[in-house]
Amino acid sequence: MSGYPHAPTGQGYGYGAPPPAQPYASSPYGAAPPPQGHQQYAPVATPYGAPSAPYAAGPGEKPHKENKPHGGSSYQPPPASMGGYPPSAPAYGSPFASLVPSAFPPGTDPSVVACFQMADQDGSGFIDDKELQGALSSYNQKFSLRTVHLLMYLFTNTNARKIGPKEFTAVFYSLQNWRAIFEKFDRDRSGKIDAGELREALMSLGFAVSPVVLDLLVSKFDKSGGRNKAIEYDNFIECCLTVKGLTEKFKEKDSMYSGSATFTYENFMLTVLPFLIA
Repeated sequence: MSGYPHAPTGQGYGYGAPPPAQPYASSPYGAAPPPQGHQQYAPVATPYGAPSAPYAAGPGEKPHKENKPHGGSSYQPPPASMGGYPPSAPAYGSPFASLVPSAFPPGTDPSVVACFQMADQDGSGFIDDKELQGALSSYNQKFSLRTVHLLMYLFTNTNARKIGPKEFTAVFYSLQNWRAIFEKFDRDRSGKIDAGELREALMSLGFAVSPVVLDLLVSKFDKSGGRNKAIEYDNFIECCLTVKGLTEKFKEKDSMYSGSATFTYENFMLTVLPFLIA
């Protein structure tokens, strides 16, 4: 990304680079199964258009046990082996939990530190949504407050709408990676990517969505209301944040890696609502 410092060696922030191995299987989540006779680490979801398994267990079957996530409320830098993906945040905690104070990771570029300190005008060690929006704008990255809120939610797992130095650094380097992904698939340099390019971009990030879902994403994030059938960079970021966030929440309940899961009403609401009210 023009003007952005490079991420320090060993810092795996963001999920811009395709991971060496997916956590569920060697194919992107939601991709079609491999040819017969090729066994993967774990089964993957059904192919495009195939009916998925019902959410509840069938007659005579025991329901799958739910994964119980470990505690913890703050973002932790991912190891390099994760290919740059942010770790899955703890599931279904209070969306308005307090953010734990943090520090800049070792090796953070001084310009990133200076950018945060300039935005943190009261010296509290946190910046709010409008301060983050302004800090990103100083690097020619203008985002709507909704996109900023989604960034803050994904990197803190709260709706407190404040981030500290560690989360800010993660957001900063993630946007650098995501910008590179967008520019890679914006082959005609129009500043927009169409449905086919969006599908390729999502696949490179580890997410395989069906044609129906793809059409919905383009309609949602196309600023023309779906007439242009293409999305711009800022909405591409919002699209990726939404797909990634919902996928990660779903995986926490997909204990059999089957592409289906059982949710309580409360868990379903806590999964979806943060993406609607951002």
